[in-house]
Amino acid sequence: MSEAAILNMKENNFTRMMKLVDEVFATRNDPDQLQVDQEVLNKLEYIHPATLSEYNEGNGPGVWLLVVPTTTSLMNEFVSGKISEQELFDRTQPGMEYEALYLCSATALPEYRGKGIAKELCLDSIKRIRATHLIKALFVWPFTEQGDRLAEQVSKETKLPLFKRQPKNRFSS
Repeated sequence: MSEAAILNMKENNFTRMMKLVDEVFATRNDPDQLQVDQEVLNKLEYIHPATLSEYNEGNGPGVWLLVVPTTTSLMNEFVSGKISEQELFDRTQPGMEYEALYLCSATALPEYRGKGIAKELCLDSIKRIRATHLIKALFVWPFTEQGDRLAEQVSKETKLPLFKRQPKNRFSS
């Protein structure tokens, strides 16, 4: 395969992934959600390298995962609806004692769904973060039934309690 064809496939998967993220999360229309840009990516990397994961077979991202370690206090404020996702991120600072892990987003292109890839990325991220932080709980703001099920499976396999913020009318759990 030519280099140009490979580059075109990468752009295609990246473009498809960005469209999917926009369809599912609609972040541009919701100031309460985390607006992921280069500054956010840099902070996440600084907080812990395992906050961002990607499954890529060489043709662009097939699965993206984003998790955010934070404090139990911030988790409780977020789950109860007292603070937004953006506020959760803004108030989570590098060097804090992280005790909770926010399962922020897992996005998979259709051909990668149902294969356990997102779950494996998530379990690996949790394992890597738990190597240096005493994570005692997981939490999620489910946007889809699949995301809700993924969080439940990850909670079961890690034996960590799962706390949920009520979904924003996207589905009923």
